[in-house]
Amino acid sequence: MTDVLIFDLDNTLYSRKRDLFSLIDQRINLYMSDIIGIPQEEVDGLRRRYWRDYGVTLGGLIRHHGVDPEDYLGYVHDVDIQERLGDDPELRDALACSPLRKVVFTNASTDYALRVLRCLGVDNCFEEIFDIRIASFLPKPFPEPYHRVLDRLGVEGKGCVMVEDTLENLRTAKDLGMATVWVGEGELPAFVDVRVGCAAQVPAIF
Repeated sequence: MTDVLIFDLDNTLYSRKRDLFSLIDQRINLYMSDIIGIPQEEVDGLRRRYWRDYGVTLGGLIRHHGVDPEDYLGYVHDVDIQERLGDDPELRDALACSPLRKVVFTNASTDYALRVLRCLGVDNCFEEIFDIRIASFLPKPFPEPYHRVLDRLGVEGKGCVMVEDTLENLRTAKDLGMATVWVGEGELPAFVDVRVGCAAQVPAIF
C-alpha cells in the first residue's frame, strides 16, 4: 500500500527544458572562483571530482576548502526563478486530486525549494520539504538522508514512491524498498518501475 509520494524538485517537478539549473550552475562556478579563490581553469575539474566523490559540489568544498554550507547555499540559490518557471495548473490539479501524503526531497535548500514551489503554484500541495540539511549536508544518492526522511515520515520504504529525474537517486530508493518513478527518457533500468514524461502524470498511477 502506498502512503507517501516523495518528489525530487529540480528537473522533476518542472521540465528539464526550463533550464533553471544552469543559473545555479553559474552561481556555483562564481562561488568557487570569486568567493573561495579557486582559479577558473580548475573549477570544472574540481566540480567533476567532488560530484564523483561526494555526490554534490558542496561536499568537496566543505571538506577541502572549509566552506560554510549555509553561506554556499544562500549564494548559489540566489537566482531569478521566475525567469525560467511559471504557474503550472496541470501539476497543481494532479497533486490536489491525490489523497496520498506528498513531500519534496531535494539536495537543494528549503528556502530555494519553497520559491520554486510558489512559482509553480504548488506550495500548498506538499506537507513538508526535506532538504540537503536532513543528514548534515550528505546528499542523495547516499542512503543516510533517505533513512532520515523515512524516520521523519514514520513510514517504511515499501510505503513510498520516489519520483526523480536522476537515476542514481532512484537506485537507492529501490534498495530501500520504494517504488520508483523516473521522469526522463531512455532505456528503463531494472530498478525503475515506471517512466513518465512529467510529474503531473504520477498521481494518476498511484
